Amino acid sequence: MMRIEQLYRYPVKGLSAEALDQTIVEPGGAIPWDRAFALAHGDAPFDPAHPAFLPKSNFMCLLRHGSIARLRARFVPDPSNLEITASGGGVSADPLTVAGRRSIGAWLTAYLGPEARHSEAGEAPVFHHVPGHVFGDQRAPVLSLISQASLDALAQDTGTAQDPRRYRANIYFTGAPAWAEFGWVGRRVRIGQAVLHVTKRTVRCAATEVNPDTGARD
Repeated sequence: MMRIEQLYRYPVKGLSAEALDQTIVEPGGAIPWDRAFALAHGDAPFDPAHPAFLPKSNFMCLLRHGSIARLRARFVPDPSNLEITASGGGVSADPLTVAGRRSIGAWLTAYLGPEARHSEAGEAPVFHHVPGHVFGDQRAPVLSLISQASLDALAQDTGTAQDPRRYRANIYFTGAPAWAEFGWVGRRVRIGQAVLHVTKRTVRCAATEVNPDTGARD
């Protein structure tokens, strides 16, 4: 029997996970508040009036900005508040308000320093939330699943410790043989009362190279 060992959401694209005891997934949707917020670089063509998928390089992300692994984010929906902390400082504001998003965006831009990209006209990065839009790495909202047995097999084959946080899954599970999930593409998987359609294997990027504690690439 397979078992969910960890259940996570990532409220801010690229930032730390929040552990959940349970969640409700609406048809066609992601876990609520998963990748609900993102910092778009000033040169990113993201239009909040007409939100559409853009590659992750348009946003603050671990692929480009390893130092953000040192940030810890905590989102509370009611009353709405997002707290982002780092050694030596942080920011706390309501990300569902314009003023709150400006405050968060300004702090993150300052944290990124030279890595924060501006537009040719000098426009700074903007922190976004668009109700119903998911700042994920796929065009449609998804959940990601990882087998602990596969991570254990990778650790054994490579002689390395594998911190699951590097892989940023929503669900980490046990009870299936290593790599068995590669055969699930095109099939349906029942998790609790939800039925998930497995669409593809996850394509990995350099985000997995970032140490989740230090932010260093190894």
